Amino acid sequence: MIKLIAVAGATATGKSALAVRLAREFDGEIISGDSAQVYKGMDIGTAKVTKEEMCGVPHHLLSFADIEEQFSAGSFVALAGRIAEDIAARGKVPVLAGGTGLYIDALTGEAAFSETADSDPEIRARLMQEAKEEGAAALHARLAEVDPVSAAEIHPNNVKRVARALEIYLVTGKTKTSLIAEGGRQSRFKRCLILLDDPDRGRLYTRINARVDGMFEAGLEAEAFSLWKAGLENTPTASQAIGYKELFPYFRGETSLDKAKENIKQATRNYAKRQISYFKRMKDAHVIDCTGGEAVFEEARRICGGFLNGSG
Repeated sequence: MIKLIAVAGATATGKSALAVRLAREFDGEIISGDSAQVYKGMDIGTAKVTKEEMCGVPHHLLSFADIEEQFSAGSFVALAGRIAEDIAARGKVPVLAGGTGLYIDALTGEAAFSETADSDPEIRARLMQEAKEEGAAALHARLAEVDPVSAAEIHPNNVKRVARALEIYLVTGKTKTSLIAEGGRQSRFKRCLILLDDPDRGRLYTRINARVDGMFEAGLEAEAFSLWKAGLENTPTASQAIGYKELFPYFRGETSLDKAKENIKQATRNYAKRQISYFKRMKDAHVIDCTGGEAVFEEARRICGGFLNGSG
C-alpha cells in the first residue's frame, strides 16, 4: 500500500500552511482535496494557496477545470489516485490537504465508490422535481432521515448532490455512507490523518469572519462578478461554492453588498460546523489544536515521521 499524509480540518485552521511544511520536511508533493479549488479563476473566494505560499512545493489539482465542468468525488478519486501513485513512484510522499472530508475518505479508504454506479435517471428526475415543488430543505431533511452522515457533508442547497445520495439509497437499498464503508477496504492507500481543530468555536468563527473580510479587501467582489458574468450561476457544481453563490443576489440587484458579505460569513461558519461533524467520525485522526503555534508543526512532524518510518 502507498503511504499518504492527509491534512484535514475546518476552514481557517491552517491546513495549507501545515501541509506545505510537512511536504518540505518529508520531500513530498501536495494534492489539493478541496472541491472548489479545482476551478480556474476561483482563487480568492476559495483561499487558494498562492505561488509564494507554496514555498516551491509542487501542488496538484489546483485551477485545472473550467467552471462549466462538473466535478465530483468520483472525479477526484480518479485524478488524485493517479497523481498520488506517480508521486510515490518518484520516491516522494503524497500529501493530501483540504477540507472536503468526503474527498479524503474517497481516496484513502472509506469511500471507494463510483459516482456513476447504481444510477436511475427517472428516480433522480423525480427527486429533482420534488425539490422544486417542496423545497431544497425538505429533500435534504429526507436524506438526513436515511443517511445522516451524507446529509452532514452535503449543503442543503446543493440539490443535485442531495438527490444523488437519495437516488443511491432508493436504487440499491443501501445508503451512500454504507457503500462507501464497504468499498473502502479496496483502497490502495494507507493514510496518516492529521486533523487540525480549534476547540474554541467562537475563536474559530472570529477567524472565519476576519478571513471573509480579508477576501473582500483582496478583490473577491470583482473576481466573483467576472465569474458571474461568465455564467458561474448556471454551472453544475462550481456554482455551489461558498463565497460566490451568496453574491449572485447582489449582482442581480436583489440585496446589498453588506448583506451578501454577512451571508458569506454565515454560510462559511455553517460549513465549518458540517466539516467538524464529518471529521468527528474519522476515528483514525490525530487531532491537533491548530492554535498551538510552532508546537502544531512539531507534533505533526513527529506523528508523520513515525508513520513513514513504520513505527506509526
